[in-house]
Amino acid sequence: MKLNKPNLRDLKKEATAHALAEAAFELAMERGLNGFVVEDVVQRAGYSRRTFANHFSCKEEAVAGAAIPFHGVDEAAELLERMPVSALPLDALFQFTKLQLTAEYFRKMRKLVSLTQEYPTLVPYILSVHYKLQVGAQEMLNLLFHDRYTTEYTRLLTSAFTGALLPMFDGSMNVLLPGQPPEEASGAIAFDAYMDTVFGYLRNGF
Repeated sequence: MKLNKPNLRDLKKEATAHALAEAAFELAMERGLNGFVVEDVVQRAGYSRRTFANHFSCKEEAVAGAAIPFHGVDEAAELLERMPVSALPLDALFQFTKLQLTAEYFRKMRKLVSLTQEYPTLVPYILSVHYKLQVGAQEMLNLLFHDRYTTEYTRLLTSAFTGALLPMFDGSMNVLLPGQPPEEASGAIAFDAYMDTVFGYLRNGF
């Protein structure tokens, strides 16, 4: 399975959006959402307000955008290339988890969800980030299994998979995230054990 390689312009655009989002996220962590403006973001990232407007509609969208994994297409292409012919959609989702769901992603999503308690205006933008994760998983499954499984099946599967991540972000499930010191989450379920449980339910039914 081959993916179209992005051109240099696309790569630069993605890198610029990532830099602006990182700057906005850092400022939100340091000052709170009301403690900075777009001008502070562009100054920290080293870009203009016009460049910011080309990527984000507001600072809230930029803050949430920091959680979007920043990966090159080569990593996704490698994932697709190494999938055996006999692989099932759940096998592909498991590999997708390793690529997209890094310790950094979980750390940021948990902090973003925590911020919504004080700044509810962040909620739709965080949901948008989560939706993009689901869309990415859906597109991968479509590429791999478009002639073997219906779109309805893969869509329901990715919805169930990404939905199972939400309890880790809002704290309703006490899960020790990758890279998190054990003393920060006493009695927590190990991340790998939680994901094994998730995939176990998806394989065998609830």
